[in-house]
Amino acid sequence: MNAKLSAFATTLVVSASVLTASADVIDRPNGFKIGERMTLRPYVSLSYTYDSNVDSTKHAKDGSSWVVNPGLGAEYKGENWEIAGRAWYRYHAYNHYSKQLNTSSYGETLTFKWADSLPNEKGWSVLLSESFTQIAQDDDMSNYSGRGLGRDRKTFQTAGIIERRINERLHAALDASYYLLDYDNDVKKYAPLYGWKRALVGGEVGYAASKWTDIILAANYGWYWQDNVPTNVRYSDKSRGWSVMGGIGTRATEKIEYRILTGWSRFEYADGDAKDINGWTYQVSGKWKISDRWNMMLLAASYYQPDEREICSAVRVDSISWGLAHSMVRGKLNATLDLNYRRETHEYSYTRGYDYDQDIITARLGLNYTLNRFLQLYGRIEYQTRMCDGGDVSGHNYDYDRFRGTVGMRLTY
Repeated sequence: MNAKLSAFATTLVVSASVLTASADVIDRPNGFKIGERMTLRPYVSLSYTYDSNVDSTKHAKDGSSWVVNPGLGAEYKGENWEIAGRAWYRYHAYNHYSKQLNTSSYGETLTFKWADSLPNEKGWSVLLSESFTQIAQDDDMSNYSGRGLGRDRKTFQTAGIIERRINERLHAALDASYYLLDYDNDVKKYAPLYGWKRALVGGEVGYAASKWTDIILAANYGWYWQDNVPTNVRYSDKSRGWSVMGGIGTRATEKIEYRILTGWSRFEYADGDAKDINGWTYQVSGKWKISDRWNMMLLAASYYQPDEREICSAVRVDSISWGLAHSMVRGKLNATLDLNYRRETHEYSYTRGYDYDQDIITARLGLNYTLNRFLQLYGRIEYQTRMCDGGDVSGHNYDYDRFRGTVGMRLTY
């Protein structure tokens, strides 16, 4: 599969989430074959987690939970195409919050790849992807699928990319994507959160200036729809925006891959009735295979989106993630370290009280030990701090720290 497709797919993921940058180096189970082309990889894990701040609030209460997580991965490889998918279920049983928080999460992902030529050779390539998740409020501490506020929520994403490698130097691609974030609001318990939908279309052209370096020009146009906006608010629930960027990236190297783009973005919030927001934005991705035992990844992006906590508000998001992975004990023990910084700046606010900024710092350290092909033992510690400043935030619960520690076992085949 052409390297250009994987780079663009990474950009789509970064723009909506905080990633575990070193996850791709963890050993996968062998699975079992069905014929010559299909592989199934079933698993089930059991873990115990201590949580210092179950409710994600300034007035923290600690707790602990047991999690059962079965899942199934599958791959089917053709001559020049591949389809892969995964489905999973996760149940949380809290020791002290069973009536409030015992709940389920579940999801699935599906990808399709096709190419009629080798990477960087003349020809066509296609990448299609789709995913759905139902995430419980206590499921994780990441910002996956938007801000990831402490509320049950659904997400759906789909994307498609088609690329034409015209010759050894010139290539072009068209892409489209759709993203949905829907909060399960219970207004009898708490104030609503505001999910949203986004549709994007775009494309890029690239020119290989040297054996390893591409010069890239990319652009996209998008439509946004905000959920749950009250009818008595005069602003439209529709927005639109566009972005034009240029930069460089690697075509293919043995150990280092990177992609750096920057340019100008415009976000017409509420169809321009509220405010037109303009500014420089960027997209960065990089992978470095330092050695057979060390891997590193860097991901960064900035973009505009409707706010999910405050009514009729728009934010700029700047996010950077860095990950390091190390393989030890003849590949049986893997250690990962991930750091993420995310800043959310209110570019437009319905009232002055909503005009605040938020900084979110997350750190994660994990260990995974493969005892044999059927059993893995793992543990991780996570820490997150949220800091809010500006606006009328006196007495709020937006500032808090949270620590979680997890130990578990995973049965695979």
